[in-house]
Amino acid sequence: MFEILGFLTEGTDTAPQKKPGDSNDRDGALTRVMTEKRLALIKAWEESEKSKKENKAHRKLSEIGSWEKSKKASIEAELKQIEELFEKKKAEYAERMKNKKAEVHKEAEEKRAMVEAKRGEEFLQIEETAAKHRSTGTTPKILIFGCCGF
Repeated sequence: MFEILGFLTEGTDTAPQKKPGDSNDRDGALTRVMTEKRLALIKAWEESEKSKKENKAHRKLSEIGSWEKSKKASIEAELKQIEELFEKKKAEYAERMKNKKAEVHKEAEEKRAMVEAKRGEEFLQIEETAAKHRSTGTTPKILIFGCCGF
């Protein structure tokens, strides 16, 4: 630093020759050095502050990214849970409908069986009545209003 200012410690060979009017030059050089030093400190402070703010912003952005990822995962898990619930309900309802369908089929089969049984009984009754008329030699009475139930 003393070399920059223009004067060196004693015993150096590179010392400039001092002249009686060089005090202004030394003051000017000292002022320039102090100004440059101040500007360098300000620039270092500015860079340090910018770096701090950059790191803080990066950290905040990372936190936001993590938060977003966490929330999305939570929502996806909730959606999957709801879908599973719907699938379960759908399967239950499908089973109920299948059972109802089987019940209707069973009931229809029972009704068909009853109609078939009644038809068989009526045929037997007709056959017995016809056999009775054949054995007695009588003819059955034909009702005019037989279709109406009179």
